[in-house]
Amino acid sequence: MHYDVVIIGGGAIGASVAYFLRRHPRACSVAVVERDKSYQQASTPRASGGVRRLFALPENIALSNFSIPFYERFETEMAVDGEPARIDFRKNGYLFIVAAADVGMLEKNLRVQQDNGVNAVWLDRDGLKSKFPSMNVADLAAAVYSPDDGWLDPYSVLRGLRRKAASSGATFIDDEVVGLEAERGRVRNVTLKSGAVITTDLVVNAAGAWAKQISAMVDMRVPIEPMRRYEHYFECEAAIEPLPYLKDTQRLAFRPEGKGYSGGVPDTNEPRGFNFEVQHDYFETVVWPALAHRFPAFERTKEKNVMAGLYDQNELDGNVIIGPWTGGIENFYMLAGFSGHGLMHAPGCGRAMAELILDGGYRTIDLGRFGWQRVVDNAPYRETGII
Repeated sequence: MHYDVVIIGGGAIGASVAYFLRRHPRACSVAVVERDKSYQQASTPRASGGVRRLFALPENIALSNFSIPFYERFETEMAVDGEPARIDFRKNGYLFIVAAADVGMLEKNLRVQQDNGVNAVWLDRDGLKSKFPSMNVADLAAAVYSPDDGWLDPYSVLRGLRRKAASSGATFIDDEVVGLEAERGRVRNVTLKSGAVITTDLVVNAAGAWAKQISAMVDMRVPIEPMRRYEHYFECEAAIEPLPYLKDTQRLAFRPEGKGYSGGVPDTNEPRGFNFEVQHDYFETVVWPALAHRFPAFERTKEKNVMAGLYDQNELDGNVIIGPWTGGIENFYMLAGFSGHGLMHAPGCGRAMAELILDGGYRTIDLGRFGWQRVVDNAPYRETGII
């Protein structure tokens, strides 16, 4: 088999790259290799589904400014044979809340956001209490609210992107990459567990939490590690006003979901590794106290379900690594290390990767500062504030 581009990883990221490569005016042949056709341990279906523009870095804001409207049009634009691609997009807003110590950071980030076209508004403590009367604001000083942001159903996004990419001519192969053969500084062959070999002109590593293992096949060391996080579903016995997706500096993050809520408190000190075990007292000891402190009504809440998923955590700076392995194998491209922002930026990064490959450079959003060179230089390019 030969394909111009082989994408390793068939989650939302890989499927998005395939879609944008196939719809490009100079479309190429594309194969997407995904080892887990059931997606039972894939990160996309286990994501929280939040999509927001509240970032500090202009590149991340620009990615959201493209990706969120893309998701708003998703149902019709990703339709196949007249069947709408519904993703249950909810534009209920995002809310970042901070104590007095972080007001300066929040103000600075808001100026960057507004300068980059984000519809975001400042709320002081009184404004916050007026808008969300059930919230305990005694220890808060301010908030930023972005009404045009929201959330969607991650698995439906994955299914929609995959179906649309396939209908556009991308080939999806249910197999596992077990070897990459490089010759004279370029990857030539991709070997699959089935024994099949694909010759190719270019490889995209979109393997998410497994990206490090794929990179090791060409002796490339990447600072990406799998990090377990929980997504809890819980219900509250008391009534609360409609809420946006809420995040604070202590990493509490949750949103409405059906009759209840979905979210949690990711632990950045979580040991790295492929761990899908559930620590069943985590909700009671960590999440519930944070919820009950912020909304006293959550004193009467009950966890109904929990699942563990993996971040592809970029230990350098928490942002995506995108582009060729400069100074190494130039036709081996990275698209991993999103650290929890993959689903919300999948469309923007899919388009950016297609531009890099088929146009020879970025045409719409310059993501050069997210390239491999910063890893070589050990020069982190981090978000500030709530991430």
